[in-house]
This record gives sequence, structure tokens and C-alpha cells, in this order.
Amino acid sequence: MKKELLAATALVSTMVGASVAHAVTASFSGSVKNGALGKDTDGSADGTFAAVNKANLSFSASETTDSGIKISTGFTVINEGGTSMNASGLTLTFTDGSVLDLIAAGNAYKSKLATVPGASGEQTIAGTTANHAPTGLAFANASSSVGFEWHSAADAMGVDGLTWGVSASAGDDGDGTGSSSTTESAYSVGVSYVTDAGDTTVTIGGGFVSADDSNADTSNSKGEETAVAVSAVTGDLTVGVGYASGSEVASHTTTAQNAEVDGAEVITAGAKYVSGDITFAVGYVDGDAKDTETFGQAGVSTDSYESSSASISYAVASGVTAILGYTDISRADDSVNHSEGSGSSWYVGATVSF
Repeated sequence: MKKELLAATALVSTMVGASVAHAVTASFSGSVKNGALGKDTDGSADGTFAAVNKANLSFSASETTDSGIKISTGFTVINEGGTSMNASGLTLTFTDGSVLDLIAAGNAYKSKLATVPGASGEQTIAGTTANHAPTGLAFANASSSVGFEWHSAADAMGVDGLTWGVSASAGDDGDGTGSSSTTESAYSVGVSYVTDAGDTTVTIGGGFVSADDSNADTSNSKGEETAVAVSAVTGDLTVGVGYASGSEVASHTTTAQNAEVDGAEVITAGAKYVSGDITFAVGYVDGDAKDTETFGQAGVSTDSYESSSASISYAVASGVTAILGYTDISRADDSVNHSEGSGSSWYVGATVSF
């Protein structure tokens, strides 16, 4: 109860004394994707060919108080073709450039990761819920919806190019039972540093997260992870690489499929080159982990995931981009090749953004 009172007090104190003279300023943005998607797995099933029709529509609202604090929020109506009413929390941007996110704030380490380039497109091959090998850097990004995330202004502590952030969140103080798993509490620290090396701009970012699980029967925390990524931009060329390791309790819609995941590691790498209206991009991911669906035990069977992707994007007109993408994926569950979750996929289509 004490944590909830502290969180409520912090929220109210940031809003007291703020006065807005008129209605907030609202805007919207979105995109529509149309294309064709092909998949050919390594299993016995024939290759498939289908249309892709996806949409995204989001609204945002913001206003500045008399004291100069910007207050912003928003919500998503449509998310990649599916109906959604996901609302954002509150974001306060202060006059010194620092930012405070309140409610559904997230974790600081993910926000500070340097961006590793990757291929565009909708190409993919679905795996099974039994495969818990990480496919991205922030695989243990667990937090409760009641929390905050604070980020410093640029050039923090007098260091050019340095920013840092901290976040924390609290759950409902209730222990789970059986195979349930929710985040009890979490905290995270993230750091980003940008510097110039000759004609190249280098960004190094990352941090760690520690999240407690609500189920006393689990051996692992809900999420324990350290991640770091580096990107370098030289003219029209961007290259990047990232690494993350840790453990987690992976959650699924069906709680019986929840699993303890140990020794998880993932490497990501990519490159992007822009030539006029054309963008070439490649990406690579290699992850593995040991898992078990029996809570209280360490993972023993190794799952793996490996993908290589490439794409070509062409800016047809303002807001209109044509995309050709290809991905090759290899998966293994419990050290056994998963043929139906491995294979190649291609995509050709266009995205209209507004």
C-alpha cells in the first residue's frame, strides 16, 4: 500500500499549480500498408502467398502550462490492422529539457539503447510459444503500469553528448499462484553517449533492468537483463551492433505456457545505406536460451533463433514508400530443429504514411 500512496503523491504533486489557458493541441498520424507476403518453411507444408493489409492510427495531445512545462499524452485507435484503444501515460517536458513519463512509463534501459539498423518489410515466419530464444535486445523488458521514467537533459553533468535515465514501477503486492506471472515491481537505469570521431558520429547506449515476479514459486525474477548497443553514422552509411544477456519468466496468453528462461543471450547487427530516394538495409539476429515450463527449476533445454534479412526501400513520393524485403529464419526448440518455424519469407508492398 505504501508504494501505491507514494506513486499517487508523486503524480498529484507534478500537476498541482499547473494552469492551462485553453484546450490542448491535438494531432493525429498513421500509416497504411498494402502488399504481398510469401512464406516457404523448411517443413512439409507448401509455401503460402497472401495479401497484407495493415493500418495504424494514433492521436496525440499536448499543451504547455504557464510555468513552461509541456504536458502530452495520446492513444492508438488502430494498431497494425487490429482495433486498439491503448492510451499512453502522461509525459512532462520541463524547461531544462529533462523529461518525466508517468503511468505506463516503461524502462529507462530500453529507451537509451542505440538503434541498430535492420531490414524493412512485413516478411516473417511464426514460431511456437515453446521457443523462448530472444529475438531482440530488450527481451526482459518487464514493468508494472504504475511507475515513472525520468530522462536527463542533454549534456548531463557537464559532459557533452551524455544523457541518462532512471525508472521504477510497482505492482499490486499480490503473490501469484500456479503458473501465473506478473510484474511485482521493477527498476531500470539507462545511459546514452554520443560523440564524433572524425566524420563519424558514434552512439553508445544501454543499461540494465531488474523486475520482481509476483509468483513466489518461480526461481527467476520477472526480468533481469543487461543490454548495450553501438551505432556509427558516416555520411549516408549507418552500422550498428548490440548485445544483451539475462533471464526472465516469459508470459503467454495461456498461463500454462509460461516458462522460466535462463542464460538468454542475443546479438543483433545491421547496416543501412541511403542513396537518394533508395535505402538499402540488412539485419542479423542470433539468440539462444534455456527454458522450462516447470516453475522453480532452472532451464535445461536450449532454444535458438537466427535470422538474416535484407530490404530495398524507395521513396516514391512524400509519405509513400515502396518496399522489397527478404528474411531467412532458423529456429530450434529444445535443441531440435523446428522445421515449421524455419525457412524463408519475402514481402513486396508499399507504405503510405500521414
